[in-house]
Amino acid sequence: MQERFGVGLDASLVPLTVYVLGLGFGPVMSAPLSETYGRRAVYIIFFLPSLLFTLGAGLAQNFGTLVVCRFFAGLLGSSCLAVGAGTNSDLWAHFSRAVASSIFIMAPFLGPALGPAIGGYVAMKKGWRWTQWVILFWGALAYAITLPSKETYKKVILEHRAKKLGLTPPPNPLPPGISKLKFILMVTVFRPLHMLFTESIVAFLSIYTAFNFSVLFAFFAAFPLVFQSPYPELQIYHFNLGESGLVFLGLGLGVALGTIMFIILDRLIYRRKVLERRATGDMTPLPPEERLYAAMLGSFLLPISLFWFGWTARADVHWISPILATIPFGMGNLLVFCSSILYLIDTYGPRSGASAAAANGVLRYVIGAVFPLFAVQMYRALGVGWATSLLSFVTVALLPIPWVLWKWGPRIRRRSSYN
Repeated sequence: MQERFGVGLDASLVPLTVYVLGLGFGPVMSAPLSETYGRRAVYIIFFLPSLLFTLGAGLAQNFGTLVVCRFFAGLLGSSCLAVGAGTNSDLWAHFSRAVASSIFIMAPFLGPALGPAIGGYVAMKKGWRWTQWVILFWGALAYAITLPSKETYKKVILEHRAKKLGLTPPPNPLPPGISKLKFILMVTVFRPLHMLFTESIVAFLSIYTAFNFSVLFAFFAAFPLVFQSPYPELQIYHFNLGESGLVFLGLGLGVALGTIMFIILDRLIYRRKVLERRATGDMTPLPPEERLYAAMLGSFLLPISLFWFGWTARADVHWISPILATIPFGMGNLLVFCSSILYLIDTYGPRSGASAAAANGVLRYVIGAVFPLFAVQMYRALGVGWATSLLSFVTVALLPIPWVLWKWGPRIRRRSSYN
């Protein structure tokens, strides 16, 4: 970006920032539309324009065009990503949803690992525009797979069935006219923001997952500084562009291992307790706190990973050590996120739980978008060791959150205005 468009380092990271902002605000549009027109309609309508804006980014002849196209590619693409959670809830019962959700969440968490690993060599061998062509090719394949898919949302299925049989469709719970728009804005925008500022559970879990997510995006700026730095004071390993991208595969391995660990914990703890309770004839659901064991494990993996990375990324230590240090971060990040989302949904129920998850998503992407903008300055000013340690100290300060909720969660939940 700097070479092609003649911009500074901070400006060259803006396309990443606006893309992540788009990821955060896209669900505001797609969530209410999926409740009215179905999940499939969102996939079909939103994904194709997202690919077209990716095409526009690859063809951009000036920096402004690139920034605008990247924003709308993220905005429209995230609509499909957000509705995927709704499709999971349509297809899987509450008892089995943890496994399906963890595998679904693993895919976008692998993006920050696979993207640089592939894009590094693509940019080095073919030029930066080919990073967009790779996204476009794979996106077109995904879109082709989506076309023959069927609707999964129960309400829309019943409406289509009633129309086909000439029956009166179920009543629409949304008010008509302008009142419908007000209701949608209240549910998709104001309720998540209200929960973020008034519900301590939503606020603290959102801050925790948002910070972890932000560190992940800060790595987009930090890893090239450590392994392929243009600054003499930070030159350590002297990787080329492609080799620097492969560093992110450590995060990907951590995400995959975290998914496996989450499924194992769900099988050994949550599902076992549910089956034991059902065997006695008790069909009441387990308390939401039973979802927090994965987050409690992940809370320790995050600071361990960051301290390990920060103080082994130096010239007298082999490059494999800081790369291995990223594996527990990928594990911890996924474990905390999956556990937090399931805890929010179990705590607030399907309707308010979606708003709680939306609040979590908005804060996560907004904070994540700005982190790369100051990561370079922070690493240059503090050095790799202390800059990463600063991030580690924050994860240590946030570490008690899942433990506090596990201990005092029932008492905190009783004071909620959404229960």
